[in-house]
Amino acid sequence: MEALFSYGTLQQSQVQLDNFGRLLDGEADYLVGYRLGQVRITDPEVLKSSGKALHPILIYTANPDDQVAGSVFFITQQELARADSYEVADYVRQEAKLKSGKTCWFYAASDSANILKE
Repeated sequence: MEALFSYGTLQQSQVQLDNFGRLLDGEADYLVGYRLGQVRITDPEVLKSSGKALHPILIYTANPDDQVAGSVFFITQQELARADSYEVADYVRQEAKLKSGKTCWFYAASDSANILKE
């Protein structure tokens, strides 16, 4: 099984059903050294599934005081590939150790991400 940290729309029931065909059980955790920004989604399938045009996105700060709350889901490699397909080009999959000590995959801002100004 693969551990995936989610802080955004992958926590939504409809997004899980659309992408994995099932609801996921998550464990609360924190990713340290990141903060949240927002990106505008234009992909019609992602918009239909999430119901939202603005999605949260992780921005690396390296500041240990910055922490993002989320859920850790345990999914198969095939489900991880589906999650990769769901995430648009603004996101890139990375791996990090969470506050709990678990090592997980997560999606953060890619170099080409069009992050909205605050």
